[in-house]
Amino acid sequence: MNKTKLTQNFSHLSGPTLLPSKQGPGCQRFKSRCQQLLALANIQIDGSRPWDIQVHNDNLYPSIFLSGSLGLGEAYIAGWWDCDALDQFFFLVLRAELDKKVHTWKDGYIALLSRVYNLQKISRAFEIGHHHYNIGNDLFEKMLDKWLIYSCGYWKNAETLEQAQEKKLDLVCQKLRLKPGQRLLDIGCGWGGMSAYAARKYGVEVTGITVSQKQAEFAKKLCKDLPVTIELKDYRNLKGCFDRIVSIGMFEHVGYKNYRTYMQCMRKMLQPDGLALLHTIGGNISVVSTNKWINRYIFPNSMIPSARQITTAAEGLFIIEDWHNFGTYYDKTLMQWFENFDNGWESLKGKKYDQRFYRMWKYYLLSCAGAFRARKNQLWQLVLSPEGCINGYCAPR
Repeated sequence: MNKTKLTQNFSHLSGPTLLPSKQGPGCQRFKSRCQQLLALANIQIDGSRPWDIQVHNDNLYPSIFLSGSLGLGEAYIAGWWDCDALDQFFFLVLRAELDKKVHTWKDGYIALLSRVYNLQKISRAFEIGHHHYNIGNDLFEKMLDKWLIYSCGYWKNAETLEQAQEKKLDLVCQKLRLKPGQRLLDIGCGWGGMSAYAARKYGVEVTGITVSQKQAEFAKKLCKDLPVTIELKDYRNLKGCFDRIVSIGMFEHVGYKNYRTYMQCMRKMLQPDGLALLHTIGGNISVVSTNKWINRYIFPNSMIPSARQITTAAEGLFIIEDWHNFGTYYDKTLMQWFENFDNGWESLKGKKYDQRFYRMWKYYLLSCAGAFRARKNQLWQLVLSPEGCINGYCAPR
């Protein structure tokens, strides 16, 4: 990534906004309210336990009530507060449902914006690639496994991240019943790990698509000696006919206004006797927007689908043959990603990644780990068929 683009990507790390210029009686009232709320989650301000928070700037308190999750995260990036165990802090906060007790006017505004506009339309499809996936392959090579699989590992009978991700890849291939000579479409192929694995081990011909230039460049090198074609393309612009379709960790970028279109595109390109596998983070309730901090700093225009939104989008197009939830494995995956990132920080830090970036990335990984631990987020794998498997479908586990 060139220096100009990197500056554009990280310019939003300037710090909290909409804060009072000095402390006063109002700030103390905000602090008292925070203490009351945190007590419901067994968290103390300036306490001695790993999940207690240490506050360095009292402007944190009004920031939370004025800007909600955005203010909390921005204040952390700025160094206004710390916590030895961020993952456990978020686990306790979310299990106590404190997120439902703090609402700001911005929540309604963002929801309204999402209802009025299609934030994931084709003209905006490549924004997530520029903002997140093009940050730098060096970062992801330090954080992820050798396949650069940026999605939940399958930790059943696995001891390392490498094993968990290979088991996940093989599980996907088994669920799709891949056979030599079949044509597989990999929607959101990332750095090409799934495409390469399926082509090498199962003998299939793969077309992988991504909206990230950096991912496409890496994937083409990884798959150069395999029957794999990598394209920089949005799913809505793809044509062809495939025996199998897989989508791992991409549906979170589709947006609720496009869920039906996405299913229609898959159905159009899948053979009548084919199978599709959808691997996605899932939410417990239907929403039309995402966490404000995640939207601004990590995954712009992202959205976690609910079960109802998925089934509604698939109705009349697919039969759901299998629905597998292994969301608890994402907690372990994220904790391993953070350990890898933290261990590799010395070789990453410098002009390209500064201390603000480190705090942002740490906050991202550990807050998400806490969310999965609290069971606020799920990880689903769905196997879909256009007309139903004649002799039924028995999914491997």
